[in-house]
Amino acid sequence: MGMKKDKFFLKNSELSVEFSKYVIEHPEFDEFLTEEAVVIFIPEYDPELKDYNMKIAKDIESEGGKVVYIKVKQLSPKITSRLVGVEVNTH
Repeated sequence: MGMKKDKFFLKNSELSVEFSKYVIEHPEFDEFLTEEAVVIFIPEYDPELKDYNMKIAKDIESEGGKVVYIKVKQLSPKITSRLVGVEVNTH
């Protein structure tokens, strides 16, 4: 189970980074995010991760915690960096 948890952690981390970018572009979503609530991603494209995250959400709610569910229909393929004219200076 440890390797699966690691895999789910990495997938949720990726979703978290992408959601942070999304919120920057769509600031109206920021009003739903509070310090008290835990963000739980519900990826429709990944049933195994969706089930895992739903279990976590239910556990949080059963202990009196607040959850914000973020349903994600799909994740676009990774694109290359948008950086242009990058230079590295080592001295």
